[in-house]
Amino acid sequence: MKHNLISRITLCGLLISGFYANAQKIILEVDAAKTITKIQPTMFGLFFEDINFAADGGLYAEMIKNRSFEFEKPLMGWEQPNTKRLSLNQQSGFALPITVLENKTNPNFCRVQVNDDKGYALVNEGFRGMGVKKEAKYNLSLKAANHDGAIKKIIIQFIDKDKKVLGETSIVPTSNDWKSYSTQFTATQTEAKAKLKITFEGTGTIDLDMISLFPEDTWKNRKNGLRKDIVQLLYNMKPGFLRFPGGCIVEGRTLADRYQWKNSVGEVENRKTRINRWNMEFPQKAAPDYFQSFGLGFFEYFQLSEDIGAAALPVLSCGMACQYNTGELTPIDEIDPYVQDALDLIEFANGSEATPWGKLRSDMGHPKPFNLKYIGVGNEQWGPDYIERYKIFEKAIKEKYPKITIVSGSGPSPDGEYFDYGMQELRKLNAELVDEHYYKSPQWFRDNAARYDNYDRKGPKVFAGEYAAHSTIDNKLITKNNWESAFSEAAFMTGLERNAEVVHLTSYAPLMAHAEAWQWAPDMIWFNNLEAYGSANYQVQKLFSLNKGTDLLNITKDGKPLTGQNNLYASAVKDANTKEIIVKLVNTSPTPQEVAIDLKGSKLESKGTVITLVSPNLADENSFETPQKIIPTTSEYKLKGEKAQMNLPAYSITVLKLKMK
Repeated sequence: MKHNLISRITLCGLLISGFYANAQKIILEVDAAKTITKIQPTMFGLFFEDINFAADGGLYAEMIKNRSFEFEKPLMGWEQPNTKRLSLNQQSGFALPITVLENKTNPNFCRVQVNDDKGYALVNEGFRGMGVKKEAKYNLSLKAANHDGAIKKIIIQFIDKDKKVLGETSIVPTSNDWKSYSTQFTATQTEAKAKLKITFEGTGTIDLDMISLFPEDTWKNRKNGLRKDIVQLLYNMKPGFLRFPGGCIVEGRTLADRYQWKNSVGEVENRKTRINRWNMEFPQKAAPDYFQSFGLGFFEYFQLSEDIGAAALPVLSCGMACQYNTGELTPIDEIDPYVQDALDLIEFANGSEATPWGKLRSDMGHPKPFNLKYIGVGNEQWGPDYIERYKIFEKAIKEKYPKITIVSGSGPSPDGEYFDYGMQELRKLNAELVDEHYYKSPQWFRDNAARYDNYDRKGPKVFAGEYAAHSTIDNKLITKNNWESAFSEAAFMTGLERNAEVVHLTSYAPLMAHAEAWQWAPDMIWFNNLEAYGSANYQVQKLFSLNKGTDLLNITKDGKPLTGQNNLYASAVKDANTKEIIVKLVNTSPTPQEVAIDLKGSKLESKGTVITLVSPNLADENSFETPQKIIPTTSEYKLKGEKAQMNLPAYSITVLKLKMK
């Protein structure tokens, strides 16, 4: 028995030593002396699309749904709990939408007939409710025309599902004519599903319009601004760019439905509300109440880009509706207004106050130019019709604004007939930046880490504009932001970084989703009416963005890049600003792995930093209940000898940062 025990101990020791001896053979070499290429400041950025209630009901902090009664059903979002359809409502009253056709951008208002001020109420449900926080202040504004001074007071209250009042204020309407009013009140408790109740003192008729409610505590405390917690998540990433206003939303199902930037600037109340193209795109996730107020418009997008230190990248229609829908085409001889929209947008962003569009920007509060450098022509169009139109845009833009970089598109897929044709034609045109999209399985992302290794370094540069690893598919709606999808994207991102000679911009998509009103998943940031959190995929994007460095270095195993050998992936950079060597390592294996990194060509400090992002199960994910289940941990690293010895946990991302002497 004793002999057997000794044998087992000896055997176990041999196995362990053998494991480490074998593991130590995974030696990586980093050449810190030679810069392969500079890494673009735009390497890791953000792509915003108004899908999943990302604008109204999300980033844009407006709490009232259908504030100006401009939805297809003008009273959608508004309830009259004591008003009956087939009644004179003598014990309450009723609201009636009125249309003024000569007002082209905001034709509707609401006429309220109060028959009994003790019985009538008008209630707004918000965007799946209204999130209010105890002791927080809220700013309400509205326009009213009080006929013959009949209504003595307008009472505004937050209420919960049991009709308990959670805060109250009032307005005294003083004019027969339209007049703007504002007031502030404080919530008395926290409630995710509050509603806004409006009641009246007095009987008679009053007209209401632009009933608007914002938290006082918005991003940068801007009046009628953006949701602070969501913008903070974006700011924390230090993104290189912000692409807006979206992908398919740029195109529209029809050309009439396309996003027209000129309708999103100027006075907010004059921006014409439109139905959102995602409202009925997926029958199983229909959202008939999904509209665009354009309170978050192009000026606000430019301002947000500036706030978070990101280069603005607006994308405009090229005269082609979404090819998954109607595919409607503007005839070539009618394309000029679309081209002019692009030229006018550049003037809006960069023109002096002496230009018409530059003056509008200045009048909106930004006298200095936004210093726009990029513009996208079309979203993910494909085929000869796109190339024909792209040529016209390119010629016009370059003639007037030769320094603007134009982003073209290669279609909706990373391969296939449309992709091959688009890339072939865009190469012939010496296109500057080509936008590539891929929504694929986690395995695809791991298998394609070397995708750009053989791209022509002298050809068009790449904008990996929309990508995400889709873990599960249910009725064509992808459901989970799980850990496998996140570390698989990280494996792929080492390949993006390793090919910084050709890859200049990259962004995950979509960016965000309302937990109770989404159409498409996975999404990088999830929010409800009170909270927002970053998914595991967000943590990956942030980790890469904060550690992108300035110079690309070579990292190899046996003279070859690490693109999945031994289930390992790697990239290496130097940061000339912080004087650091940064090595990113992704272990997609279910077991830990030992590596030794031979750092040549630079003298290094003995103390460094290791950042680890890890979770034990492929299906793990962050959530509102556990928003920090998968977050990076940072520890000190001590370099001993010439090689950095690293233990890479199973299913992990590790970032090693070493200071140069």
